Amino acid sequence: MTKFTVNNRPVEYRMDEDTPLLWTLRDASNLTGTKYGCGTGDCGACMVEIDGEAIRSCLVTIGELEGRFITTIEALSRDRSHPVQQAWAEENVPQCGFCQSGMIMAAAVLLKKNPNPSNDDIDEAITNICRCGTYPRVREAIQRAGRVARGEATLSAAPPPGIDPEDAAKAVPALTPEE
Repeated sequence: MTKFTVNNRPVEYRMDEDTPLLWTLRDASNLTGTKYGCGTGDCGACMVEIDGEAIRSCLVTIGELEGRFITTIEALSRDRSHPVQQAWAEENVPQCGFCQSGMIMAAAVLLKKNPNPSNDDIDEAITNICRCGTYPRVREAIQRAGRVARGEATLSAAPPPGIDPEDAAKAVPALTPEE
């Protein structure tokens, strides 16, 4: 058994210790915001925060995580109020959206460490692949989120999700039991 903390909740997994964290999050915990992109650590779609570091969850096994703290996109903010999420919307970063959760997690970790990153700092920290090529908007969104976090700017808030995460499964017809 492997014990660690995911999104501020202690968890214990009865799974093979060689199971990648990505599959544990997605399959055992139903935290599907962390995406599978390549499985080789190249794309960054599976980025999570582990003990304050941006880590590709496809490259770390749950056996390596005993006693550690993991944060996924689901815990960044339930209402999308995190400055990075707000700046992402303000700068119209998303296109297809597939890489977004990994990039947002990497950006959030960067801004925790360095609230005033240069373009070089951003390029060094955000090595995720975006097949839509939104890199200039990503850079501006990170700069804007840093200004907001430092109290130098404000954002027009993006609307919260239209559904509470607790009720999300109830809204999916395929998950609604037939009577």
